[in-house]
Amino acid sequence: MRRFSLLMILLVAAGCDVAPPPSDAVLEARRTFGAVVAAVEPVAEEVCQSQTSGVNCDFLIQVDPNPRDEPNAFQSVDRNGRPVILFTVALIDSTRSADELAFVLSHETAHHILGHLDRQARNAAVGAEIFGELATKDGASPAAVVRARRIGAAVGARSYSKNFELEADQMGTVIAYGAGFDPSRGAEYFIRLPDPGDRFLGTHPPNAERIRVVRETVRMLQASGAQPSGGQG
Repeated sequence: MRRFSLLMILLVAAGCDVAPPPSDAVLEARRTFGAVVAAVEPVAEEVCQSQTSGVNCDFLIQVDPNPRDEPNAFQSVDRNGRPVILFTVALIDSTRSADELAFVLSHETAHHILGHLDRQARNAAVGAEIFGELATKDGASPAAVVRARRIGAAVGARSYSKNFELEADQMGTVIAYGAGFDPSRGAEYFIRLPDPGDRFLGTHPPNAERIRVVRETVRMLQASGAQPSGGQG
């Protein structure tokens, strides 16, 4: 429970730094966040434990209190390997329902469960090796080889990023659904985001494709008779 008290302190502090008073919708989103975490986190940890081996499944959910940061949420790990999910206040304020908050949180926990950070690092290493070797064979200078390796690492890291996002959408749907939320409503958050389209080496797939994956996964869950465990959707 001390985690939720810390989150509320951060959210209140962030709200005090904003000149105009928060709207009713923003205040409601901030109040809802703690309840969403309480519902989603145990389901995410259960899925993590059942789908992985030797992986730290003790999620730490944190809020960046800087109100000037762009709407964002991302997954990382601390120095001890504990998975950390960080939300900016702006993202929390931009959501319109508990379902949207739950889906974003579930999506980020799915990245950890699926090992995307490690897979991305391996892809980057392979890309750096390939580009560096090609530059070396072409007789490039040491400095040029270093630049080639950097480019290769960037290309490698982005190679499967779209697939990673869709995988996290699918597992995130399972987690949010299991926590009692409506992932289809939660994925409506994508509709308000700029559509990245289908750019070469883009980091995210088109919004329409992401929504399709979510809806198809929900239909599969419903057809299988899967029952939510509760929640506030």
